[in-house]
This record gives sequence, C-alpha cells and structure tokens, in this order.
Amino acid sequence: MDSTINFTVNGQRKSVTTDPARPLLDVLREDCRLTGTKYGCGEGRCGACSVLLDGKRVFSCRTEADSAGGKMVTTIEGLAQGDALHPVQEAFLAEGASQCGYCTPGMIMSAVALLKDKPHADDGQIVAWMNANVCRCCNYVNIFNAVKRAAGSATNAQAAGRQTP
Repeated sequence: MDSTINFTVNGQRKSVTTDPARPLLDVLREDCRLTGTKYGCGEGRCGACSVLLDGKRVFSCRTEADSAGGKMVTTIEGLAQGDALHPVQEAFLAEGASQCGYCTPGMIMSAVALLKDKPHADDGQIVAWMNANVCRCCNYVNIFNAVKRAAGSATNAQAAGRQTP
C-alpha cells in the first residue's frame, strides 16, 4: 500500500506517494528526476548509488524510501553552490579522477561524507572508507589523490577561517 513520504532533496521540499519499501534510488531518479545518482549493482556493494541522508552516506539502492521521511537527502546535483563547485568536485576535476564517469557521483558523495566527519582523514582512513565504492575503470590512484586533495582544501579553508559545505 502506497504512502506519502515528505522529505527534503537538495534543499527542496518533496512529497512523493509511493510504496514505502521502494528503493530511494528509484524515487530520486524517477519521481524527483535527479539522474546523477547511478544504479550499479542493486545490492549496496558498489557505491554508485551513494547519497547523503542527513549528512551520512547511504546506498540508495538498498535504502527504503520511507527511511527518508522528514530527512534531508543530498545528491550530486545538490553539492555545488550556484556556479561554485564543492571542494571535492574541484579536486576530482583537478586530479582527473573520472574516466568513464559512471562511478564518479557516488565516489564524490562518499568522499564528502568522509571529509564531513573526518576533515583531516589520513591515507588509511581514506582507503578504508572509499573501499565501499567500486570504479570499474580502476582509476583508484586518481580518486585517492582527489580525496587527499579535498582533505587538504578542507584543512586550508579551516586555517583561513572559511567553511566548506
């Protein structure tokens, strides 16, 4: 039986009537028309579907839509502030951290979640956290370098008294 789920996506209040057990990924892509979040495995093992739910990474292919009720969902489309890219997006561009680009939105969202909780993440923390995301092009060195660069940007912004989103 369908129910109405009210939540906020990228700062916009949404109301969707759907099966509460439907994957959040489907709601985002089909009902909200936000196609940046990708379907990879459908099992929560590749990370292509990573989004932030109240600031925490979730795999939206395995997250039921009703769990977003009353919460804030952030997708790749919600990271940039106008024309200004998020520091993680800037780092991915600078390091050439996308080849085919399919995994990139999930990688970026995962890195944002990591650096929100651990702005000074060390190499081991970066590797452990990002291991939940799969890049079929095997561009892991550049992805690692991008996350490391973004961690440095967060450190530099903090030292200069600026906040990163």
